[in-house]
Amino acid sequence: MDPKLAVTKHYQPKGVIPASLMPFKENLEIDETAYRSHLRELALVDGISAITINGHAAEVHALTLSEQERSLELAQDEVGDQIPLIVGISTPNSMIAAQLAVTATRGGASALLVFPPESMSLGGQQRPEMAIAHFEHIAISTDLPLILFQYPLSSGLGYPLSTLLDLCQRFPTIRAIKDWCNDPILHEQHIRELHALDQPVAVLSTHSAWLLSSLVLGCDGLLSGAGSVVADLHVTIWIAIQTKNLEKAQQLSNRLYHLTHAFYCNPLLDMHNRMKEALVLLGRLPAAHVRPPLVRLKSNEVQYIEDQLELAGISEEKQNYHH
Repeated sequence: MDPKLAVTKHYQPKGVIPASLMPFKENLEIDETAYRSHLRELALVDGISAITINGHAAEVHALTLSEQERSLELAQDEVGDQIPLIVGISTPNSMIAAQLAVTATRGGASALLVFPPESMSLGGQQRPEMAIAHFEHIAISTDLPLILFQYPLSSGLGYPLSTLLDLCQRFPTIRAIKDWCNDPILHEQHIRELHALDQPVAVLSTHSAWLLSSLVLGCDGLLSGAGSVVADLHVTIWIAIQTKNLEKAQQLSNRLYHLTHAFYCNPLLDMHNRMKEALVLLGRLPAAHVRPPLVRLKSNEVQYIEDQLELAGISEEKQNYHH
């Protein structure tokens, strides 16, 4: 069997899944060399179960369809024989979403991360048939496992619990959700209700700002852009929770707390911008260019990130990132 097929066959979304960033050159073209290096570093972290590309962390909103396809080509060529690749499907157009799903399937993806269509923010929670139609277009286009991206309900893009459960029951290829509901009570409901389905659906936390609290509720893993910087710490805290080593998990949470301040302070839209700057500070990216409308951080903001990395003990560990 082709080794790449062996990696993707029967993939079940679980465990620690970092979401990769997308490096750009000064002229804002994709920096393919830096992207390959970034993916290679992530793939070398012991204990991760997959890598997500073309997600929020990769600034998918600013990537053309051809660039998204090229992103998968590069990732497959660089690490596709080592680690499953999850590909983000982010578009307000359900027909384009289906096209992206077909392209990703042909390109060797192991699973798809399905973003809610932005048009739902204008009242889609009152029209669950819109969500059904969106997933239907994707589900009939691929047999890959789907990961539903659950947004906060306050954004207008989050699926009400009844809709979420209906989607998971209608479309059996939905094997997991990436839970960003940002509500601890609802988060626990998601875990309990999705695990109780006849065909249980996994819950991957992306609550990096309160990761310890989230994981102890019984998540099946975590999928986060912060993993682009600290995948090794994510693996270690995940193992600590699985082995019921609360003291170790609390120690790791104390370190990750500083990164919460570094990455997830206001405005939230700069979170992946900040992660790029962190990788530059750690010598893992050559530059932190972002495409407009995002803008580069100010020098005092970059200094703050450096200070928080040092408090978290990250800067001293950069030479130990390759396990």
